[in-house]
Amino acid sequence: NYKPEGLRRLAKAAEPFNLLWLEMDLYEPEALARVRQSTTTPIASLETIFGRRSLRPYLDHHTVDTAIIDVQWNGMVEAMRMAAMADAYEVNVASHCSSGPLSTLVSAHFCAAIPNFRIMEVDVDEVPWRTQLLTRPYKIENGEFYLPTAPGWGADIDEATLRAHPPKN
Repeated sequence: NYKPEGLRRLAKAAEPFNLLWLEMDLYEPEALARVRQSTTTPIASLETIFGRRSLRPYLDHHTVDTAIIDVQWNGMVEAMRMAAMADAYEVNVASHCSSGPLSTLVSAHFCAAIPNFRIMEVDVDEVPWRTQLLTRPYKIENGEFYLPTAPGWGADIDEATLRAHPPKN
């Protein structure tokens, strides 16, 4: 809920910490560009942007150091096009992924297919049986995601595990 003035002050205060980035979402490209220009803290944003037409004004205004693209909401084809557009502007891409283990696999395939990949978001603070929801659980070791080689996304939903953990009301 910060406005650009507060985000500029926050980004400036974060400079001594040498962050990988400070993530923020603003719906006005020029305002986000002014925040980025006011600091040496790298800025990441855009996970709430849908489609190339919405992305372009942010790239035209040089608003981010890293564009965060949500492949689950944009779809693989549009997300790939968005990453290609960001690449034309010399902007790296991170994936936004907080929707479950199958979405994590979709994001991993997206990241593996783009030339301007920066980092992949993975939600690790979930239930301990999270990866058991997949027929072939993915593996992360020393910060490296091992992309599965099985057909499709590399795994399917394990319906028995899903039934064993019904939602609680």
